[in-house]
Amino acid sequence: MRDMLLIALFAFLGAAAVGLLGALALRLLRHRSVAVSLTVVAAVAVTAMLAGTLAVAQAMFLSAHDLTVVTTVVAMAAVVSLATALLLGRWVVARSRELALAARSFGDGGSFAAPNGASTAELAALSRELAATSDRLAASRERERALETSRRELVAWISHDLRTPLAGLRAMSEALEDGVVQDPERYFRQIGTEVDRLNSMVGDLFELSRIHAGTLALTPTRMSVYDLVGEALAGADPLAREYGVRLVGDRVEAVPVEVDGKEMTRVLANLLVNAIRRTPADGTVAVAAERRAEWVVLSVTDGCGGIPEEDLPRVFDTGWRGTQARTPPAGAGLGLAIVRGIVEAHAGRADVRNVTGGCRFEVSLPAAVAQGR
Repeated sequence: MRDMLLIALFAFLGAAAVGLLGALALRLLRHRSVAVSLTVVAAVAVTAMLAGTLAVAQAMFLSAHDLTVVTTVVAMAAVVSLATALLLGRWVVARSRELALAARSFGDGGSFAAPNGASTAELAALSRELAATSDRLAASRERERALETSRRELVAWISHDLRTPLAGLRAMSEALEDGVVQDPERYFRQIGTEVDRLNSMVGDLFELSRIHAGTLALTPTRMSVYDLVGEALAGADPLAREYGVRLVGDRVEAVPVEVDGKEMTRVLANLLVNAIRRTPADGTVAVAAERRAEWVVLSVTDGCGGIPEEDLPRVFDTGWRGTQARTPPAGAGLGLAIVRGIVEAHAGRADVRNVTGGCRFEVSLPAAVAQGR
């Protein structure tokens, strides 16, 4: 038993000395290729075995013949080990280089395509992560292009919509200044109308800028959807009468929500104004509210005849107004973008879909937690 312990001790000391030298070599070569590191590891393994064998041989006084045999066996194992390490290292390096070239392609604005051929589990996992990252970058670039297009359209439409009332104001003011107006009071009323329109447009731009900047401050309070819808219907009633549209709100459940009353009133007002202006005279705009699982869903259904399916994804984009709304009173295409921004700030979502004879806008808000829980 004592002899075995001594053999183990001498073998360990010899192998440990080589292992320390190998660790130092790996540290010095840590910035080199993985093939070099694999070769060092293989060399350390074989040399450690040889060092342990030599230490035991010296302690146990093996014959020269036996020592030669053991050394020859270890040398052959070293040749095979080093050759295997070099082949494995070259293979891993080649796969890493292919992966680096593929990654460079989508980093320059393209898409990532995983290199063909087998690879290690780690390189395969890295390829999958790079592919997922490439997909996310592609989606981000698409959103950026859509946003840039939306911004250009918004600037063009805002410029048009600002120029029209400003030109009218200038013409009316010059007519009043020259004293060629027979009914000044009518001109004054028209000037007031145009100023209100400009003020509303500027207010929408300011609201949208706060939403995009993430500075929209909300003050949530617990209130009933019934009261919220009632106030919105009362505010939209004069416009509905002007357009000859009937407002209906008899399918509203009195469910509680925790929202900023002022901002949500603006959401409903924008939806109602949009629906009233696009519903023919003698048509109906219906407002409903109901509880669906953990959500409270408010809907506004109009009689606009529907929206083309290809346009539905763009309805809430900034500046979008469709093909039938290029001039006032359609506005600058900010109302629905503001709706989506305010609803998402409440952790909700805004959707639209076509129904028979028109379309339905739905606002889904998290249901208020029951009191006492």
